Amino acid sequence: MNIKFVGHTISYLLIMEALLMLPSAVIAIVDQDGTARCFAAAMVLLLLAAALLHRLCRRNTSQQYYAQEGFVTVSLAWVFLSCFGALPFVFSGQIPSFIDALFETVSGFTTTGASILTNVESLSRSLLFWRSFTHWLGGMGILVFMLAIVPMGKESGYSLHLLRAESPGPSVSKLTPRMGNTAKILYGLYLLMTAACLILYLLGGMPVFEAFCHAFGTAGTGGFGVLNDSMGSYSPYIQWVTTIFMALFGINFTVYFLLILREYCEVLMDEELRLYLGIMVASTLLITWDILPLYHTLPESLRYAAFQVSSIMTTTGYSTADFTLWPAFSQMILLTLMILGASAGSTGGGLKIARVLLLLKTLRRNIYQTLRPHSVQAIIINRRPMDEQIIQNTNSYLSAYCILNLVAMLLISLDEFPFATNVSAVLACFNNIGPGLELAGPACNFSFFSPLSKIVLTVAMLLGRLEIFPLLSMLSRRSWNRSL
Repeated sequence: MNIKFVGHTISYLLIMEALLMLPSAVIAIVDQDGTARCFAAAMVLLLLAAALLHRLCRRNTSQQYYAQEGFVTVSLAWVFLSCFGALPFVFSGQIPSFIDALFETVSGFTTTGASILTNVESLSRSLLFWRSFTHWLGGMGILVFMLAIVPMGKESGYSLHLLRAESPGPSVSKLTPRMGNTAKILYGLYLLMTAACLILYLLGGMPVFEAFCHAFGTAGTGGFGVLNDSMGSYSPYIQWVTTIFMALFGINFTVYFLLILREYCEVLMDEELRLYLGIMVASTLLITWDILPLYHTLPESLRYAAFQVSSIMTTTGYSTADFTLWPAFSQMILLTLMILGASAGSTGGGLKIARVLLLLKTLRRNIYQTLRPHSVQAIIINRRPMDEQIIQNTNSYLSAYCILNLVAMLLISLDEFPFATNVSAVLACFNNIGPGLELAGPACNFSFFSPLSKIVLTVAMLLGRLEIFPLLSMLSRRSWNRSL
């Protein structure tokens, strides 16, 4: 383990987080809401911690970087950034409990959108901005952002390990030969799409501050709003804009890169994209039919159904209606979408459509081989044979996913809340969605959980965003062995 590399990288990230707090501090100064000193104190602590780490890790003679360095760096970085990011909430006294503030911050960075706030509108604008901005930073990945803007010297393999550890999906590939350029392309596309969403919000009459906050939440597929009813009080135009952009941000960003290169055939033949859109359209039509008696008109039912399907499947978590009041069939579809999630390589969470596609094809192959034991059949996706290692990793991920979800459900069941509340709360946090069912529904919040349950759900959010293995590897003694 190259510990000095890990510390050196985290020191850069702490400096970056301090600088990223500046816009919120400026809003605090303009509003004179008393939180400017809170942001200043958090920034000073960040810079002091960064200086200490930089000094301790400045003499890094080893140039060897492996997957374990990438996993540990990403895991520690997210923990450090979340802890320091929670400080403005605590220092301001608007979220006095550090556990609550950490839950809110991790929910922001992981783009979960679950909240412990009972009255969102009581929060100062500076903290609301910081809260939403964490969505945008965490959507594409904090370390990907660093790779895009910080010159890290010659490529030594570490950039790819960092990207693999932080990027969602069963496999990660480079768009260009250099990882720094890949990160720049990803964040360039991310920025352009965010700007387009922001402009359309402004054209719809949304106030500037609210437009920025909601654009951050939509782009990061996070779901933090600035109003207590989420998106319910906005016009149908704004709701449709949000529906469309949530769906767009749930698509693998490689698709947009291929569109820029005019590789239209590759896009049309993309099996993950077709399955993602097929599930989304089918779910929308089924829920529209199911809730039609509640809303009486087809356009209104379609708008509510499309918004909620897009929000849940992309794991954004915005809401325009309390879907816990919908029929059981619609709730079951939404619960299924919570697990499936968005595409790999998107800002969405969940199991990922790429893994679902791979698991379905693996199941079909296993059935075929049961009938013909001596047959050899490769799994083909997008006209390319899949590496058996990727298939094995996907199966391992699914096993870990099921076990960890069950453990989390058992732990929070100690609070003695209803079964659907416990199950949906864990799924909502682990899949980085936000709202669950019953007491954890879109019209409620997570403030009623005990401190232990909040810690469990916070860890679940991190496990879901980092896709389990990076965080688990940090707990392995083997990862810290200097001889490896």
